[in-house]
Amino acid sequence: MSARLPLFLRQLRCPPQPAGPPRRLRVPCRASSGGGGRCGGGEGLLGQRRQQNAQARSSRGPGSQAPPARNSIVREVIQNSKEVLSLLQEKNPAFKPVLAIIQAGDDNLMQEVNQNLAEEAGLNITHICLPPESSEDEIIDEILKINEDTRVHGLALQISENSFSNKVLNALKPEKDVDGVTDINLGKLVRGDAQECFISPVARAVIELLEKSGVNLDGKKILLVGAHGSLEASLQCLFQRKGSMTMSSQWETPQLQSKLQEADIVVLGSPKPEGIPLSWIQPGTTVLNCSHDFLSGKLGCGPPSMQFSGRIAEDDVSLLAAALRIQNMVGSGRRWLREQQYTRWRLHCLKLQPLSPVPSDIEISRAQTPKAVDVLAKEIGLLADEIEIYGKSKAKVRLSLLERLKDQADGKYVLVAGITPTPLGEGKSTVTIGLVQALTAHLNINSFACLRQPSQGPTFGVKGGAAGGGYAQVIPMEEFNLHLTGDIHAITAANNLLAAAIDTRILHENTQTDKALYNRLVPLANGVREFSKIQLARLKKLGINKSDPSTLTEEEIRKFSRLNIDPSTITWQRVLDTNDRFLRKITIGQANTEKGYSRQAQFDIAVASEIMAVLALTDSLTDMKERLGRMVVASDKDGQPITAEDLGVTGALTVLMKDAIKPNLMQTLEGTPVFVHAGPFANIAHGNSSVLADKIALKLVGEEGFVVTEAGFGADIGMEKFFNIKCRASGLVPNVVVLVATVRALKMHGGGPSVTAGVPLKREYTEENIQLVADGCCNLQKQIQIAQLFGVPVVVALNVFKTDTRAEIDLVCELAKRAGAFDAVPCYHWSIGGKGSVDLAWAVREAASKRSRFQFLYDVQLPIVEKIRTIAQAVYGARDIELSPEAQSKIDRYTQQGFGNLPICMAKTHLSLSHQPDKKGVPRDFILPISDVRASIGAGFIYPLVGTMSTMPGLPTRPCFYDIDLDTETEQVKGLF
Repeated sequence: MSARLPLFLRQLRCPPQPAGPPRRLRVPCRASSGGGGRCGGGEGLLGQRRQQNAQARSSRGPGSQAPPARNSIVREVIQNSKEVLSLLQEKNPAFKPVLAIIQAGDDNLMQEVNQNLAEEAGLNITHICLPPESSEDEIIDEILKINEDTRVHGLALQISENSFSNKVLNALKPEKDVDGVTDINLGKLVRGDAQECFISPVARAVIELLEKSGVNLDGKKILLVGAHGSLEASLQCLFQRKGSMTMSSQWETPQLQSKLQEADIVVLGSPKPEGIPLSWIQPGTTVLNCSHDFLSGKLGCGPPSMQFSGRIAEDDVSLLAAALRIQNMVGSGRRWLREQQYTRWRLHCLKLQPLSPVPSDIEISRAQTPKAVDVLAKEIGLLADEIEIYGKSKAKVRLSLLERLKDQADGKYVLVAGITPTPLGEGKSTVTIGLVQALTAHLNINSFACLRQPSQGPTFGVKGGAAGGGYAQVIPMEEFNLHLTGDIHAITAANNLLAAAIDTRILHENTQTDKALYNRLVPLANGVREFSKIQLARLKKLGINKSDPSTLTEEEIRKFSRLNIDPSTITWQRVLDTNDRFLRKITIGQANTEKGYSRQAQFDIAVASEIMAVLALTDSLTDMKERLGRMVVASDKDGQPITAEDLGVTGALTVLMKDAIKPNLMQTLEGTPVFVHAGPFANIAHGNSSVLADKIALKLVGEEGFVVTEAGFGADIGMEKFFNIKCRASGLVPNVVVLVATVRALKMHGGGPSVTAGVPLKREYTEENIQLVADGCCNLQKQIQIAQLFGVPVVVALNVFKTDTRAEIDLVCELAKRAGAFDAVPCYHWSIGGKGSVDLAWAVREAASKRSRFQFLYDVQLPIVEKIRTIAQAVYGARDIELSPEAQSKIDRYTQQGFGNLPICMAKTHLSLSHQPDKKGVPRDFILPISDVRASIGAGFIYPLVGTMSTMPGLPTRPCFYDIDLDTETEQVKGLF
């Protein structure tokens, strides 16, 4: 009978009519809110069927039991469904559940019944009509499509009995299985979780009709004949809960006659064979038919029907079952709406077993088995259709989540910054991970870490990876540091496509006439020239209000076809995600095919691309497309900016970036969630992870949760840009700054020996030296003051190394508090995980409870020079700035071009507050030289260059790649750190 669950009502034909031609149609049946009375009326095919059955019922005789008022029961179910749906729609006016029915063959009666009931309740129905001979795989293909269609809330199958296999039934998503046929729904029913599953409408209809007929089921002997599969299981379960004794039998069972005679109630689950006489059923027995072929089912073709009392006809069951399916649909819609709301996390954290001495980062990472990413996603409230899984431990999160949770209040927003670092780094990423592990795994507070994706250049160069370290890192670290989900590769492809477009356009304009150029830009296709969408936008920009290519004048053709790029003004470079010093200056166009057009150019590291900065600052796919189009790549010979939109490449760039815009979900060693997304340079760009990752995380953690994100380099660079650029773009307001310091870095600022990557530390750094620490705290105090300029409370996190002494730790914490820090806390997450940062977590939570007085440092409407001067004096401590002639010229050009109201992104060394890397501590009374000024118009900032800045790192004498290897048997990566 499982095959007949969706086949409640069929128009009976005798002899059977030949099947019509194969059809594959999608017919949406839009239901209206009116139509009173249609669900129980006698119109059309349904009315004909009822008239036929009425004739059969009239033969029962005066002593037979009257069936329940079918129409009133159905109306009650439909009216209840309608009222529930109306209540749901009061809060969600646009919500209207959609039931999809996959039908293989012709059954107009079924379509009419479903549509009538849906109209009455206020639902929409979509029929997918397949040919009767459709294969199992073809049906499953349609099921899978409906499973992924977020507009559809329920799915039913109206197919032949032979097509009902376990493979087909369990292809349905359980949450859309409104007929209750999947193993998951049946399992929940058997376990007693009726509120958490869909129950077969046919089985429910049988119980409802019996009870409405006044039958007391307690102690009754029930015989299910010819039922099997999900219907048999559902009926047995429901009858047993009513106190009935249930037996099952097939038509060919030898003892069927005796069982029929013993039964108080008989439920027929499939057509009665002609060889089984009706006399076997005792008079007075209540009989329910779940088959379309019982007694009068073969009207005019079979033997005359026998009179006996207690019969409830097929239409009674089938029509009520159809109504109960509609009720299930409304329930499905209600569940769906509930899922759209914010839900509390049910996070299962992973246990750590820290070792001493602490193993290497990759050994620690590999010793922990991460949760499957789909499990993590479900734990934090992500829906199945909101993630795109990459392997076992990574997933992209779709931006649709922001619309779903738009009414959810944001959590607390925490920025991790640092003091001026040594070349070794002071552990901001490690502190970030340690803090969220402490908050979530140890304090049971929802938290999310948002990190930048690392470039592969440093990973194979000298710095290594950026997944954190010790027992506070993102796992698997090799996947974090290598490729991830390909976002940087997408940026590389998009960047270099634009670079190729620039030089190609110059070549073609130099070698073709206006007419030839125009004919190639707007080619004939089937004898017709048509402008593309982006070409029409260019015409509009030029003030040419025409859409027919044949109507342009010669002057308009020239203006449209020629960008007249000035090669000396090209600022767009090719990129590569590898440290390669020999690409810092190159000559392109030396092949004969380029016809003598060559110029000097360069490669930048991929994360220095403006497209990376665009990705980090955008807040939607539409916004990203607009930003990509606005990117200025050069000027024309009249000094006007040339954009990606002018080159006609905006749409192609967006296509290449359409997946990269989705944040990447990973996890920490303790199983707490992490977003890894975007990785702009912290000098020529703003050095922060993406706005989108932060916004999504802030919704997911809930109002009492925390999102912890990191700013590159010291607070004077990364934090200042986070506030003035990122927060200005996102509209988000930070609650707390966590300022990371180390005793090592403070000793350096106090006058200690130079620190060089790859060279062992001098003894001043490995032995206690209170004086060096005290002298170096001036840098910590200055960075606290910088944060206070923005009105945000500061908690100092002292990242403790094993060589630090208690006296040194206590001194730093004391001096930090004296300097105005809300609190200062030593942290031990590197050696023991989140447990080592619980004190930091408490301090951050307390600081976040205070009212934020956040403010920007400057008004963007100020002239470019004044904004630069404000940063130099207030943040770096400079006496003044000094502009080179080239810098002044660029400022004048950008102001004239209308870009003067953009925020400033200073490109300065991170190793000193000044422009001189060897000036440690707090340099004073210096003049900050501005050698050049450039613009990232798509990203939305002007970046002055302080001194000379390299955008392509080089490899050292002994790069990290010497230690990186692959075990070819286990495929495990070795040597990453």
